[in-house]
Amino acid sequence: MKISEEKRTELEDRAFEIRRLSLEMITWSQWGHIGGSFSMAELLAVLYWHEMKLNPGEPLMENRDRLILSKAHGSPALYAALASRRYYPVDKIYQYCELGGLEGHTHIDSAPGIEASGGPLGMGLSVAVGMALGLRKKENPRSRVYCLLGDGECNEGNIWEAAMAASHYHLDNVIAIVDYNKAMAKGLIWEMMGVEPFADKWASFGWNVQEIDGHDIDEITSTLYRARWVLANGKPNVIIAHTVKGKGIEQAEFNYKWHTHAPDPDTADEMMRELCRNYGRPEQGYSRHDMEVKKETFYGGE
Repeated sequence: MKISEEKRTELEDRAFEIRRLSLEMITWSQWGHIGGSFSMAELLAVLYWHEMKLNPGEPLMENRDRLILSKAHGSPALYAALASRRYYPVDKIYQYCELGGLEGHTHIDSAPGIEASGGPLGMGLSVAVGMALGLRKKENPRSRVYCLLGDGECNEGNIWEAAMAASHYHLDNVIAIVDYNKAMAKGLIWEMMGVEPFADKWASFGWNVQEIDGHDIDEITSTLYRARWVLANGKPNVIIAHTVKGKGIEQAEFNYKWHTHAPDPDTADEMMRELCRNYGRPEQGYSRHDMEVKKETFYGGE
């Protein structure tokens, strides 16, 4: 299923905005995961502005599609997507990691649009399987449960228990998407705990498997369409999305040292300008740069 040039441009703009807001909130809070947030920006853009059935004004709509962020440390990108999709005001992102604000790992009570709490890796697919079973018992055949997984997270045994259960119960209303960005917290995935042959593993558990460039809007849209409508054949679906950790910022790309790291205001300003140049946007710096400098001066950088 092809999309129009106008739609492609819109989705690319949304992906850029997800990266921009993620950088803003991570810098402001001085905590977060730039690498894994940036790698899934296009995936979230397509899901929230093209693929999923949802209503920001009615976030608990019964026949909505659900998204479970299993790699819950990538919360900045999800919060950015939800804010841009108008689930809540954009300024709420500056409550990231503040008491009573947006949790560092997704929490179901922290904001509308969050379908499940996360933190311990490996849990999300089990949650998605449970939701999918629940939708079947409610005789809701059209809603889908999407689950965004990390590649390093797939070292967890719980992932494969859930994969086995989804296949056993023929849950073709589950669509897992693996953000295969090749880097974990302490190194490259093939050095720490390799997952290859990755596609073969999923197939051996009884899943339909597709592999794509996770930054190519056309590939993402057509593959999601195929998973939802063509491959609804009694088998769960997984999309292995090959991505670049820290996509758009040279020093962060494929760099595990930016897995968990927050830039200082000056570095964030440089990163924001680089991001704008790389995506052909009018150049702008970190929008809260001056306020952040004052904050660091007042609190002594703590």
